[in-house]
Amino acid sequence: MSTHQFVPSHDPGSGSDHEAIRRLVDAYAHHADRRDPDRQAAVFSQDAQVLLFEGDPAQVAPLQTIRGREALAATFTGLIAQYEATTYLNGQSDIDVTGDSATAETYCMAHHLLRDDGQRVLLTMAIRYLDTFERTASGWRIAERRIVFDWTDRRPSQP
Repeated sequence: MSTHQFVPSHDPGSGSDHEAIRRLVDAYAHHADRRDPDRQAAVFSQDAQVLLFEGDPAQVAPLQTIRGREALAATFTGLIAQYEATTYLNGQSDIDVTGDSATAETYCMAHHLLRDDGQRVLLTMAIRYLDTFERTASGWRIAERRIVFDWTDRRPSQP
């Protein structure tokens, strides 16, 4: 287990808001891959909500809504049991900061290893995070995340 601690900056003098927000988005992925649900949930505000969409949120209703940091940590714990390993690769982010709030769209390729009837399976997801952030006393936090699943691919995987 790695002892490296990926902690998003919350020191206002340590860099731009854009950099701090991007580090927060990357911290979410890092903690997911390191299987640390409490730290993964800590990138969200206490009363944050996460909505999951299959396709354009303007066209479809959310598949699921999760509210609050505790519920998020419980959900992330469940994902640890579901997947043997994950690798999140964050791509481009378009970040817009206005005072103490911000929005961003971030592209992500998420790779999940799981077992299905004893067979190793790779589930790949093309995801977009549509995030709303708020500046708190502890630094930037995600207040709302809309997870958009643009497409998925599921196939047998050999070690």
